[in-house]
Amino acid sequence: MCTYNFHNLFILSLIFFLPLISAVGSPINIWPKPRSFTWTTPHAIPLSPSFTINSPSHPYLTPSVNRYLRQIQTTQYNPLLTPLINFTISLPLQTLTITVSDLTPPLSHGVNESYTLTVPANTTVATLTVATPWGAMRGLESFSQLVWGNPARVATGLVVSDWPMFEHRGIVLDTSRNFYPVEDLLRLIGAMSANKLNVFHWHITDSQSFPLVLESEPELAGKGSYGPEMQYSAADVKRVVEFGLEHGIRIVPEIDMPGHTGSWAEAYPDIVACANMFWWPAGATWEDRLASEPGTGHLNPLIPKTYDVVKNVIKETTTLFPDSFYHAGADEIVPGCWKADATIQNYLAGNGTLSQVLEIFINNTHPHIVSLNRTAVYWEDVILDATIKVNPSILSPETTIMQTWNGGPDNTKRLVSAGYRTIVSSSDYYYLDCGHGDFTGNNSAYDQPPGFDQKQGGSWCGPFKSWQLIYNYDITYGLNETEAKLVLGGEVALWSEQADPTVLDSRVWPRASAMGEVLWSGNRDEMGVKRSGEATDRLNEWVHRMVSRGVKAEPIQPLWCVRNPGMCNTLNPVF
Repeated sequence: MCTYNFHNLFILSLIFFLPLISAVGSPINIWPKPRSFTWTTPHAIPLSPSFTINSPSHPYLTPSVNRYLRQIQTTQYNPLLTPLINFTISLPLQTLTITVSDLTPPLSHGVNESYTLTVPANTTVATLTVATPWGAMRGLESFSQLVWGNPARVATGLVVSDWPMFEHRGIVLDTSRNFYPVEDLLRLIGAMSANKLNVFHWHITDSQSFPLVLESEPELAGKGSYGPEMQYSAADVKRVVEFGLEHGIRIVPEIDMPGHTGSWAEAYPDIVACANMFWWPAGATWEDRLASEPGTGHLNPLIPKTYDVVKNVIKETTTLFPDSFYHAGADEIVPGCWKADATIQNYLAGNGTLSQVLEIFINNTHPHIVSLNRTAVYWEDVILDATIKVNPSILSPETTIMQTWNGGPDNTKRLVSAGYRTIVSSSDYYYLDCGHGDFTGNNSAYDQPPGFDQKQGGSWCGPFKSWQLIYNYDITYGLNETEAKLVLGGEVALWSEQADPTVLDSRVWPRASAMGEVLWSGNRDEMGVKRSGEATDRLNEWVHRMVSRGVKAEPIQPLWCVRNPGMCNTLNPVF
């Protein structure tokens, strides 16, 4: 009589149900590609059904460990192509042990996210050695991507030493023009963590709606939101912030002002210029428009009451969001809007300028932001706009960060040359909403005879920004070494004029994944050659894995290309 214990049965199941090698396949990869991945002899061993993760207790790392443990134990991920990796029938991997040097650092800009993951051959224990809990989260994601199959197997005999190239890697999402329920924000944050991004820049309010409920100014959301079911309560914000912490994602709020504030007029019509006026009057030149798109309204910096409301908004927002960055907006000040206000007309008649009006606003708000122990982030317009801008001397680089969205590398250079730390969101490369046409109705640009030049497809920032375009963009292009050090990183942006929860995943992923890898480990191989071609197969597989996790990322190629490696490449230059 022969007796089998559970381990014997587990090994037999692996022999019968898992092929040793596949005729067509690819190696297991990690996205984003690690800085150092040593795997001399690729092979895999079983993952124990009782696999565990040993980790020190931490309020945010512990939930992360539990989440990854559930994912690893239940996902049973099946790659698009069976990996060409020898499978060794041996003792299964039983444990991943996490060692953290310092559990105390908060999640903040510049926190150490490095990790070293070791999965030795011929052992039952893997190790993850990190400096902080936030590095542990990055390492856990990498480990999870080394597991596949049913029954599960894990890549072994490898060492991953990894750390980010840029400290700021984020996504801007506009929740004013169209509303996104909290569950959609959480799904976005979860996918960001999987891609080793670390900043959710939440553009909460704009001229179209003010969805953030503030106890100090309840009528802003009460009258300025799309309705009670399209508001974010303090409890909602706390949920998002806590979820971010459990995923290693900082939540940076943006309350855009003094422009983009038409929604404030529903509660305070007396402090908002040109509110509820038609954005581009018939017969007016573009220079005489009141807004750059439908939805007018700028705060009036010359009215004292403006600052009573603004300071309440800023103070309460900083209590809801603990991050040290506070995004104060200050983009797209349209001259026509302020000129339409009688108070500002009188000021201009006295030889004042619109730039001085903006300086009054910045001088009244920037010190307030700094007094709340925050670093102020502004869009580049505040010092680079051709018409309305402040003297940079009133915005100290020590307390101010700039975010660029126009002019590609030229504006990046202008900002860092002035000494500012800079976040890159160039609309030429990083705007995910571009290329979907214009949202204005009765637009004559679309009523043209056949054969007309469609130019940018009706989109001001078209064409569509493909993942390849994003992947090949170098955000420090044209900068010297000193200037490049001032580039904190980048953010792709999804403005929501033509986006909402129904298209969120496909608009963002996998294009944000492309940026994620570039900002984590670069877009060049060891020889300095762009690796977007090599990244294609890896990104196909990563899209498949994201979809298996519930993220509806869009495909980048037909499945035929995946099953016929190299056949969808081009060997000739394309112009």
